[in-house]
Amino acid sequence: MDDAEINTGILNQVPIEIVISVGRARPMVRDLMKLRRDSVLTLDRRIDDPVELFIGDKLIARGELQEIEGAQAGYLGVRLTEIIDLRDAL
Repeated sequence: MDDAEINTGILNQVPIEIVISVGRARPMVRDLMKLRRDSVLTLDRRIDDPVELFIGDKLIARGELQEIEGAQAGYLGVRLTEIIDLRDAL
């Protein structure tokens, strides 16, 4: 095994955090100060709009939210609908 294969093997085991963006809100400070428990903050996206997946600030994919069934019932997942070429993104 050469050094490149060893390094690739090590890198394949490094965990990466992916952030899913479902939307943004831009409230006025006065409206932000009025927020209480059970307040609803309106986002700039509709429920069926795609979500975006990021590693750091790099967009890597888009997808649709869906509820997981079976052993992980109740959890959210993302069904990928578009994947950015990771060689260009990272």
